[in-house]
Amino acid sequence: AISGGSNGGLLVSAAVTQRPELFKAVLCAVPLTDMVRFHHFGLANIWSEEYGNSDNPEQFKYIYAYSPYHQVKKGVDYPAILVTGSENDARTDPVHARKFAAAVRWADADNGEEEPILLHIQTDSGHGGGVNIDKQIDQNARHYGFLMNIIGMKPPTETEDKPTPATD
Repeated sequence: AISGGSNGGLLVSAAVTQRPELFKAVLCAVPLTDMVRFHHFGLANIWSEEYGNSDNPEQFKYIYAYSPYHQVKKGVDYPAILVTGSENDARTDPVHARKFAAAVRWADADNGEEEPILLHIQTDSGHGGGVNIDKQIDQNARHYGFLMNIIGMKPPTETEDKPTPATD
C-alpha cells in the first residue's frame, strides 16, 4: 500500500500512473494531479516557481511528462485507489481529485470492478488541517480502513483485544 496527501498526493498519483503494478492499495489524499492546469485553480498560481508553469513551452514538456492526470493510460489494470478531496480546500482545489478519480476509473482495464477506484469529497473540511478531532478520527478511520481492507488486514478478534490474565 502507498499513501500520501497534498504534495504527497501528487507523488502517490504520479507513482501509481507510472508503475501501477507495484501497488495493491493507494490512498491519494487532497492531491495536485493536473499539473498542466494546476495554476488556473484557486491560489495554486503561486506554486509556479516550485512546479513550473505549463504556459512556458520549455517547461510544459517536463510538467506534462509527470502530470498524473495526463499519464493515465486506457486499458491499464490500476490497483484499488481511494482519492480524497475537500470542498473547502484553499490550497488544492478538489477538481484535481475529481478529475483524477474519473480518469483512472475510465481508463482502468476492468472499470474499477475488481479493484475499487473511489472518490470521497469531504464537505466540511479543508486541506487536512483545521478540523475537529471527530472529523480527524472519521477521516483516518475511512482512509486506513480502506487500505487495511484492500491489503487483507483483519481487525483483532475480541479475545485478542483482552490481556491474558497473569498466572501464579
